[in-house]
Amino acid sequence: MREYGLSGLKIMKQIENKKITEAVAKMCLKAAYDLPEDVEAALKRALDVEESPFGRDVLERLIENIEIAREEKRPLCQDTGTAVFFIEKGRDVIVTGGSIRDAVNEGVRIAYSEGYLRKSMLDCPIRRVNTGDNTPAIIHFDETEGDELKIRFIAKGGGCENMSALAMLMPSDGREGVIRFVVETVEKAWANPCPPIVVGVGIGGNFETAAVLAKKALLRKIGERNEDREIAALEEDILTKINNLGIGPQ
Repeated sequence: MREYGLSGLKIMKQIENKKITEAVAKMCLKAAYDLPEDVEAALKRALDVEESPFGRDVLERLIENIEIAREEKRPLCQDTGTAVFFIEKGRDVIVTGGSIRDAVNEGVRIAYSEGYLRKSMLDCPIRRVNTGDNTPAIIHFDETEGDELKIRFIAKGGGCENMSALAMLMPSDGREGVIRFVVETVEKAWANPCPPIVVGVGIGGNFETAAVLAKKALLRKIGERNEDREIAALEEDILTKINNLGIGPQ
């Protein structure tokens, strides 16, 4: 990574395409083998309060699985997911040697092939032919101020993705309509997305905006609440109603 500039012009930061590829490959492998600390801590807190013997047994096995995956560099789950990226590129960053998209896809290709991770992507949903390397990745771009390139990754499993839902609510549905739709969606999914699950919710904008916001919400740390106190209270109400469904772990 280096910087360059001309007399009288703003200095720009230059990032080589291959550096992005290397970072993405490491990111994909880490996601497959090493569960984030906040998620692991949440599972351990759940074990502390779980009353059901069966529920406790499931949580203990999940925690054991985390430790084995981390130590032996084995996937946490047989479904190592669709590769989803959220990329924020500073206006003062220049990528050389190729496009960001090509660099990201090459990183995914390397990680999923050399790491023996499951490849799930198809060249066409009708022909159903696997691309063989889990590309193309799904990439969301955003331009920001400054000279940083921020890449965040989600390995989105097919089971939970299949349980995703979107609704175009009427303005009159209000707060209760949002709660009802989210809770009903989780209830219909029941055990199919392999609970315990992290629920991402996006509200507002239009059809595709809400869906992208819901996926982006999965990047927040477990227990993190919206800065808006009213929205934070909404999150707590939704969480309480979901947990009262009695689905339990697995």
